[in-house]
Amino acid sequence: MKTGVIAGFLFVILLHPAGNGLAQSLDEAALVNLLREGGLVLVMRHASSPRQAPTADTANPDNINIERQLDEAGRRDAMTMGESIRRLGIPITEVDSSPAYRTLETARLAGFVDVRIRDYLGNQGMVNASEAFKDRLLADLEAAPPGGNRLLITHSPNIAAAFPELDPETEQGEVLVIDPRISVTVPVTRIAIGVWPGLP
Repeated sequence: MKTGVIAGFLFVILLHPAGNGLAQSLDEAALVNLLREGGLVLVMRHASSPRQAPTADTANPDNINIERQLDEAGRRDAMTMGESIRRLGIPITEVDSSPAYRTLETARLAGFVDVRIRDYLGNQGMVNASEAFKDRLLADLEAAPPGGNRLLITHSPNIAAAFPELDPETEQGEVLVIDPRISVTVPVTRIAIGVWPGLP
């Protein structure tokens, strides 16, 4: 049954190579079943965060370095995504995050507790990802944990470096679904963060 599902996803991607969110003809129930089966790597850009860092007066109490943080929409979306993942019974067995505050805030608000900080997922001051960081990211896409999925929370420069042909670029909060058994450079699909609550 899994082979048929995967073949269906490949067919959809060929028809909709640049669609935002879920492709219109993608069977959402089949996507949820695939996510429940595990063996996938989910590459996520952090939830909505203003480009301007907060002031000392507006920063979250735990944002001691006064870094960029999530706005109201980002906080709401991160929590809703986490609630949806648990409601749907999707196993997330490993979570890796950039050390940036906004990525860790995304993970925390989504309800993930055991989050590993990975420097190679960092934003490097929002400059282009280095070759070493890109190579490490691509290497991590080659294997998913058995019995579940791995979630990597990172930034747009890293995603753009690892997926140079991705068009359009990822929105904040968007997830690329990677099946390493098929390809580490071509996502099975893309999930906009606002799509999660509507998945069956």
